[in-house]
Amino acid sequence: MRDVLRELMAWWEAGETVGVGTVVATFRSAPRPPGASMLVGPDSTAVGSVSGGCVEGAVYELASSVMESGKPVLERYGVSDDDAFAVGLTCGGILDVWVEKVSRETFPELAEVVADVEAGRPVALATVIEHPDAARLGTRVVVRPDDAEGEGARLWSDRATDAVHDDVLGLLASGTNATLTYGPDGERRGEGMRVFVWAFAPKPRLLVFGAIDFAAAVARVGSFLGYDVTVCDARPVFATTSRFPDADRVVVDWPHRYLTAEQEAGRIDQRTVITVLTHDPKFDVPLLEVALRLPEVAYVGAMGSRRTHDDRMARLREAGLDDGELTRLSSPIGLDLGARTPEETAISIAAEFIAGRWGGTGERLATREGRIHG
Repeated sequence: MRDVLRELMAWWEAGETVGVGTVVATFRSAPRPPGASMLVGPDSTAVGSVSGGCVEGAVYELASSVMESGKPVLERYGVSDDDAFAVGLTCGGILDVWVEKVSRETFPELAEVVADVEAGRPVALATVIEHPDAARLGTRVVVRPDDAEGEGARLWSDRATDAVHDDVLGLLASGTNATLTYGPDGERRGEGMRVFVWAFAPKPRLLVFGAIDFAAAVARVGSFLGYDVTVCDARPVFATTSRFPDADRVVVDWPHRYLTAEQEAGRIDQRTVITVLTHDPKFDVPLLEVALRLPEVAYVGAMGSRRTHDDRMARLREAGLDDGELTRLSSPIGLDLGARTPEETAISIAAEFIAGRWGGTGERLATREGRIHG
């Protein structure tokens, strides 16, 4: 929906009614991802795309109908549909498309959501797209990461609110759109209610410093977790895209210089994870001087043995860092999983910054009582 928000907002501000079709689930080789939207404006203009042209005609007609009736519809298009060929979805994929009417009356929160998106503030929009009680279809809640639990995200019961709120925060943290399935009242092990989540947030960043084999594994795990991954090293022979195919970018630069430039450009925030894998003082000490003095980052971890750690801490103190700044450093990096291989070590590192993001303890869940998601 992000790519059609400007047009949607213009019609909304003018007091017009718009039909909106959004891909909420895809199967097999569907051409557009969840979250792709098409608008049908009050002047019958079509804006955006849900399938790259395959089913636009059918969605256009359905959206026009929904604008008249006001009743939202969840429709599936694809090879499982006898009419798939007739509507043009010849690519072999399957799309679930949610079609709704949007106006000032049906979506009064739109202006606030668009303001958040344009300002780069994370915000999520969760909409009930399937429910046995037709009156609950189209129920819409807005979730922001700094909300108290359930604030601004109230559904018809505490259980439904808690389930959706927790899961939406997880999707928002990774910037992922998805359809969630619950029982009719938010039961975790159930079916009947589906909720589509637009997560309007850039992916959190994972900065991996040091072009070593462990870095390739960390980049791979970080990409799997939904991070925007950068690998940085000052040595061009090692910092190559062929060695780090899972990274979004590979940068040849002195680590401390690159991190300083990224901070000055406003590309470091409270969700940024910094992993220092060089365990070479000429690289990691200047880098950590910068990293540990950043105003807000989610995590700073550095690899190395106990001896390396002690030497590094002494050098950082000599560089003028105080105890408060040094306590921000996770070193030696990772949780104690008994990891040996680069892949196992990457899991250990990821486990630590995930625990830090959500306030986890690293304990075995089997030994604890109460809610799993605190």
